Amino acid sequence: MRQPEFWFKQPGVLSGILFPLEVIWRAAARNRIGKGRRERIKIPVICVGNLNVGGTGKTPLVMELARRLTEAGESPHAVSRGFGGNTSKPTLVDPSRHSATDVGDEPLLLSSFVPTWVGAKRPECARLAAEAGAGVIILDDGHQDPSLAHDVSVIVVDAERGFGNCRVMPAGPLRETVDEGLHRADVLVVVGSNGQRFRKQWKFASDLPVIEANTTVLPTGKDWRDERVVAFAGIGDPLKFFSCLSDLGANVVHEVPLTDHQVLDGRLMTRLEMVAKSRSAQLVTTEKDAVRLPKNWRSRVLTLPVRLELSDWSEIDDRLAGLGVIVPDAG
Repeated sequence: MRQPEFWFKQPGVLSGILFPLEVIWRAAARNRIGKGRRERIKIPVICVGNLNVGGTGKTPLVMELARRLTEAGESPHAVSRGFGGNTSKPTLVDPSRHSATDVGDEPLLLSSFVPTWVGAKRPECARLAAEAGAGVIILDDGHQDPSLAHDVSVIVVDAERGFGNCRVMPAGPLRETVDEGLHRADVLVVVGSNGQRFRKQWKFASDLPVIEANTTVLPTGKDWRDERVVAFAGIGDPLKFFSCLSDLGANVVHEVPLTDHQVLDGRLMTRLEMVAKSRSAQLVTTEKDAVRLPKNWRSRVLTLPVRLELSDWSEIDDRLAGLGVIVPDAG
């Protein structure tokens, strides 16, 4: 779904009207999380989650964390619920066999970087990963899941939008209250160039170690300067993607913001191609969207790969080292 703008403004009439539903959601979330019996497995579990609905940079952090652990000699596996996919039983994602419809777009993207498991029951996925040789589990988007115990919990938040109007769904963008969500977290990763402003605006979050991070474009040899493009994206904040292209010097002649995880069927892609041809432009999208493209469209759409760079890994590394997980700086 596309996030309403009033979620990111001072609480007003709409959030007030929705307050009774917010109370119900908040109580349900508190009850579900509080009554959960978190199962502990025999290997460390690192949870990368958020408090907001939609994307904040979790998947890029999982990818970077997996890369660092692998380079340090560890054997990480990722576990995900597989949002958007129709697979419920524990499944090891195979990008040569599975589609985004099967396992979800984020797990399909992750599977190119780290062995990735999806399924309705995260503890079962984690146990199977351990049996398959995983030395550490990276739990993608599991902060509100009460079934699997976390040894380290990292919350990711967008520096620009923060926690919005600080209201819980549907009156605001939050899955649970900020206080309750951060109480169970160990580290807060703030993604974007406005990290210092975030620290000032959200001072109540300062009890947690805060790490600033930024997305950077992966060098591919492609020169984007003056390239005429029609950009489309179905991520948490498509405008960030469009701005990134402009910053690279691309001439973004048309922007198409889609809903998060929106299906990219042949009909939609044909319409987008017609727009691009009418403007003598090239279609371009994100890595996450690219895995949802029909196979016959993948060679016709350019992809902009981005990675996440953290200003300081020590807060995460120290916690992992305390669990016996080897990290680059801890040797």
